[in-house]
Amino acid sequence: MHYSRRLPHISREGADLFVTWHLYGSLPHDRYPTPGQLNSGAAFVWMDRYLDTAREGPQWLSRPEMAKIAEDALKEASCCLHAYVIMPNHVHALLTPKIAPARLMQYIKGGSAREANKILGVSGEPFWQRESCDRLVRTPEEFLKIQRYIENNPVKAGLAITAEDYRWSSAWSGWRELQLAGSASAATT
Repeated sequence: MHYSRRLPHISREGADLFVTWHLYGSLPHDRYPTPGQLNSGAAFVWMDRYLDTAREGPQWLSRPEMAKIAEDALKEASCCLHAYVIMPNHVHALLTPKIAPARLMQYIKGGSAREANKILGVSGEPFWQRESCDRLVRTPEEFLKIQRYIENNPVKAGLAITAEDYRWSSAWSGWRELQLAGSASAATT
């Protein structure tokens, strides 16, 4: 399946995707590369480096209640969630969609935006940037490389000493225990 807005979106049923999305207004319009200036990989690297180091613009996800909304939306989505990180102004996820990726992202971003805007006391305002960046994962080696990249993103950005210390990530030492506890309680019901 292929569709395009500003960015191309390519997926295959049952295939893993590396998806990134960010808060509305977190990338400055005057500094973002214009379409066609960089290939999609180079544009992603530029965007991610900017978001990791940005100290201005919206940082709503640094608030625990906002990060929890994003985390819950990911965990409740119709996908197999392999890895994720919720940074102050963007999210990375490695997942296998169980529904069309465009519908999945609409569910994750739409529901979390409504909840976040309730906390912010606003209505009808964009919370997330409209389009997400996604990449089809092609090999098991690439899957592991992306997983490490996602889980080490807070360390690289200076938000944690180790990946396991960062609360809003699948690398967080408590996440695996929560997953196991959830699996155990589901098996007993």
